[in-house]
Amino acid sequence: MYEAYYGFTAKPFQLRPDPHFFFGSKGHKRAMAYLEYGLSQGEGFIVVTGEVGAGKTTLVRNLFNKLPSDQIVAAHIVNTHLDPDDTLRMVVSAFGLPYEGASKTDLLTRLEQFLHTVDRQGKRALLVIDEAQNLNPKTVEELRMLSNFQTDDKSLLQTFLLGQPEFRGTLHSPSMQQLRQRVIASYHLGPMDAPETRAYIEHRLHTVGWNGDPAFDDGAHAAIYAYTGGIPRKTNTLLDRVLLMGYLEELHEFNEGHIQTVIADLSEEFQLPEVMGTPAAGIGAGLDGQLLADGMGGMPERRASAEVLDERMMRLEKSIVSVLSILKKIVANPQNGVQATHHADTPE
Repeated sequence: MYEAYYGFTAKPFQLRPDPHFFFGSKGHKRAMAYLEYGLSQGEGFIVVTGEVGAGKTTLVRNLFNKLPSDQIVAAHIVNTHLDPDDTLRMVVSAFGLPYEGASKTDLLTRLEQFLHTVDRQGKRALLVIDEAQNLNPKTVEELRMLSNFQTDDKSLLQTFLLGQPEFRGTLHSPSMQQLRQRVIASYHLGPMDAPETRAYIEHRLHTVGWNGDPAFDDGAHAAIYAYTGGIPRKTNTLLDRVLLMGYLEELHEFNEGHIQTVIADLSEEFQLPEVMGTPAAGIGAGLDGQLLADGMGGMPERRASAEVLDERMMRLEKSIVSVLSILKKIVANPQNGVQATHHADTPE
């Protein structure tokens, strides 16, 4: 909606990972260097961890954009809530091989034959596992076993593991000793500092044609960093809403007060509703504990559901009011209305 108002060519703070917006902070540059180093080695495991929203997936997609397709065949797996056998099927499928109805022996044979074919073509196979913190130890061990595919002088499969910090706990457990011996590089991707967060914001704005409109003063940037802690995804969520508010309120400059207003709105939207004076989280704990133990969880749960439904209806009414405000702007400015209608199909 706000793209046309500010003269942007696209949404600068979309949540979908897009290598076009890749920003090389100090941490991201170092993580990319580790990935590229791993590629140059052509074997073993590379491990990159980072907080939720730190930019790990964007990092991988940026790496994929740099991969020479005539040298590397890459597969990317994100769904990792799988047992070892399902993970093997996912790996086989990710490389474009048939997997339905095949036994584990058939899957391993197909994968090995494929890897040898890739090697004869003068290429290398790369497997990237995202959300690695969801892998259980048996599944990790299955992945380690796949690294045993090799010729007389080289490995046929290289694996990158990317996950949240808790994956490091799995990696350093006693049962993972053999995997650790095959990890040739490991890096933890931390948040950006305050100057980098400001540079990140301006980088994304410049990428969509920003010419200084809207402007953010020092207080606005300080408030943004205080709330987001330098986490890219959290920054994107906040700034997207800030620009939407700017469009609705016809703002071309943002200060600390504007940022705090949006932060308050976001906090209210994600706040759990209270039921009979008790936070919803507490009720959940009660249902798991004493209420269910007494066999009396049903009626309180239904009452909680009714209260939650009322809360959702109130939020829906607020959303309708916001939509009416947008429609008024469209009617008042038909030229921008066409642009806004075009983008209205994409959820903000």
